[in-house]
Amino acid sequence: MKRLAYLALTAAGLFWGTGFALGKVALRQTDAVHMVLLRLLSAAVVAAPFALRNRQARALFRSPVMWLCGLLYGAAFVIQFEGLALTTVTFSSLMVGAMPALIAIGARLLGDKVSRLSWAGVAAATLGAALIAGRPAGAGTPLGAALAFGSLLLFLAWLFLLRRAPRPPDVLAAPAATMIIAALTVLPVVLVVYGPPRLDLSPVTWTAILVQGAICTFLATAAWQFGQAHVGSANAGVFINIEPLMGSIIGVALFGDHLTAALATGGALIVAGSFTVVWGERGAPLSVG
Repeated sequence: MKRLAYLALTAAGLFWGTGFALGKVALRQTDAVHMVLLRLLSAAVVAAPFALRNRQARALFRSPVMWLCGLLYGAAFVIQFEGLALTTVTFSSLMVGAMPALIAIGARLLGDKVSRLSWAGVAAATLGAALIAGRPAGAGTPLGAALAFGSLLLFLAWLFLLRRAPRPPDVLAAPAATMIIAALTVLPVVLVVYGPPRLDLSPVTWTAILVQGAICTFLATAAWQFGQAHVGSANAGVFINIEPLMGSIIGVALFGDHLTAALATGGALIVAGSFTVVWGERGAPLSVG
């Protein structure tokens, strides 16, 4: 079972990392807010059979915690891709590498013990994120960097809130409910504030959006929650680093992103610091889902 869990975590990291590149493709014809709305709606359609197929799954929609989880999840994606519109694929991807460090800080604030080795990793990853954000060098704007980092804080809140969410026997029910709630909460806000999205998009753009929804959103989230449930969140945390590595490789190889010394050094510090955090917390796993 652990081998399957590690494969699921690897797939989640790959899918999430690919989502940045597909998002950049979709942003050529639509804006970030409408792209996220269409992405969440497509994810909700794929997720619906898993969220509605039995009484235990449907009961999740009566949980205030699940509704707050869905709201945070949707808002985090909107802000993340608003940031992506102002930065490169590589920049936004590498910023995600700070997540394990942020998880460690959040754990400490919530009263969990964090080892000295983990704090060393936190310091390295934080320095790397600051280096990337402070010296974009053509990789993005300060506002884009701020939005990218702000989205990580919302995702962090979502991860910790999941600790209080109901846990149905079906591992796909909770991520499926999250997708539907996220789409339902984002939809009215987008329609009122930004108006309806364009639907006359090219086949390439529609493909990018639909793949984002089905694979990079629903399937990736479900794979992550399945994997961390079987190996523990501390061990699973290292797989978060697959996302920024995948995204940065795609950004440099396919989108012509310029890998500056600041981006390379900052990315290396983030990845090394994140691995250190996970290693330091192996003895005290943090449950986030």
